[in-house]
Amino acid sequence: MKVISVIGYKNTGKTTFVTRMVKELLELGRVGTVKLMLDHRLDDPNTDTGKHFDSGADMVTAVTDRELVTISRNPSFEKALDELADAGMDFAIVEGAKDSEVPKVVLGEMDEDVSNVIARLPEKADWNLENIVSMLMEQPDHVTLNSLIEKVRSNPEIVKAGGIGTFIGIVRTDNEDYETRMLEFEKYDKVADASIQKIREEMMQQDGIIDVLIHHKAGRIMPLEDIVYIVIAAGHRQQLFAALSETLDRVKSEVPIWKKEITIDGNFWVHDHA
Repeated sequence: MKVISVIGYKNTGKTTFVTRMVKELLELGRVGTVKLMLDHRLDDPNTDTGKHFDSGADMVTAVTDRELVTISRNPSFEKALDELADAGMDFAIVEGAKDSEVPKVVLGEMDEDVSNVIARLPEKADWNLENIVSMLMEQPDHVTLNSLIEKVRSNPEIVKAGGIGTFIGIVRTDNEDYETRMLEFEKYDKVADASIQKIREEMMQQDGIIDVLIHHKAGRIMPLEDIVYIVIAAGHRQQLFAALSETLDRVKSEVPIWKKEITIDGNFWVHDHA
């Protein structure tokens, strides 16, 4: 899922930009949006759903003939993006999130330092959104395990599959000799992506392998968080389990990704990362 955020001060046209971007992208795929509304409450305490929520329910879902709305606790921007990706969105347009790492379009003048700005546009203008769409398509994907599974399921050849298998690599904290506080991964994106694609294509040439998807995260990853996903569809379980193991071994040995272990006693770099 491609993600872009629009930020700016009040009355710079952010909502108008989002709605126009949605219309521009609908021809290319499914579009979801995120609106950051800090210090707002969406569940009216006077409604039945609000009363359900205030009673202590962790999640409340309201269903009408036109909408399905879910209210849940422990909100986060990352969780919002994950839910859109899990729902099969191809694009997410965010209004707000100036402190996030997602690619951003700034409307009007901003005095604050903002990271990952891909475009600065005048406020309330007749924007050329074709250029913004082109920039968006060049951005890295926001990937979840469920989004990969759904992508495999959408493969027309899935009718030949007897199973879908997944591998999730996570950050191990207890390493016997030392305790890991976090990991940092660095990769040369184009080279790493080409290496992953090569592994995928070669694995799919094996007998009974229908689809292979691989995703490796970069940057800082905290204990027990996900590092790498491998999703494989195969005709039979024997083919599936063998392919999962071989694909992981090849990712570990062939993809140029370096891991920095940040431990209680110090930091060190290693190439073996899963």
